[in-house]
Amino acid sequence: MKIFCIEGFKIEFEKLLGKKSYKTIEKDIIDYFFDKDIEEICSGTRLNNSDDCPYIKKRLKGSGGFRLYYYIIIKNDCLYLMFVHPKTGSLGSSNITDEHKVNIYKGVLDSIKANDLYLVSKVENKIVFDKQNPNK
Repeated sequence: MKIFCIEGFKIEFEKLLGKKSYKTIEKDIIDYFFDKDIEEICSGTRLNNSDDCPYIKKRLKGSGGFRLYYYIIIKNDCLYLMFVHPKTGSLGSSNITDEHKVNIYKGVLDSIKANDLYLVSKVENKIVFDKQNPNK
């Protein structure tokens, strides 16, 4: 499975990674998403009714942990990380609004269409972002 993300996810992730109180975020994301089959990561709250292209909100680390929003295109074996936020700590917040959920969904669809994405990979237990070339 290929994992991609949009610019907004990368920005939020890097901001959280720089804070001591969120030091586990990288490991938590690696443990949940990497080296897994799509069926293993289709759990969480589905924000659409699609079986082929689910839009999912996932709790990582329980009620006080992180919320991840992602989109999967099962037939292409691709996952798109869209947004992440902590529930606690200095940058913690409650759930995002329905309007924000719609906006990030539209954003990922636009990014997929324009090939304006980062390929997300794991290198020695670190997450690496590689900007995709839209001309490929």
